[in-house]
Amino acid sequence: MALEPEKKQKLRTIAYWVATILGPASFVIGGVLFLSGAEHPSTALAELGYPPYLLKILGVWKIGGAITSVVPGLPRLKEWMYAGFFFELTGAAASHALAGQPVGKVLQPVLFLVFVLASWALRPASRRV
Repeated sequence: MALEPEKKQKLRTIAYWVATILGPASFVIGGVLFLSGAEHPSTALAELGYPPYLLKILGVWKIGGAITSVVPGLPRLKEWMYAGFFFELTGAAASHALAGQPVGKVLQPVLFLVFVLASWALRPASRRV
C-alpha cells in the first residue's frame, strides 16, 4: 500500500528534521564544549596528538555549521556545511583509528556522519543548490 503524496512528504520532512537535529545541528554542543576548553575534548585531542588551539578553530566552525544547518535559505552555504561536517567526521574517525583507539571511538563520529548524510539526502528542494 503506497503512501499518499502529502503523507510521504510529511514523513520526509520529519525525517529530515530529526536527522538534522541529531547530526548537523548537534554540532553546537561540540562547538560550545570545544570553545569552553572543557576537559573531555581537550584530553581527547591531546591523546590524538593535536595542538590545543585546534579546539578553538573547530569550535567556531562547528557552531557556524550548526547555525547554517537550521537557518532558511543559503543553499550554497549549506552544501559547504555538509562538506565540512563530512571532512571533520571522517577525519575524526580516521584519527581515532590511526591512533589505535578502540573501535567505539572510531564509530562515534561515523554515527554522527550517518545523521549528517541523512540530513543531506533528505533536505528540501529549497535547501539544494
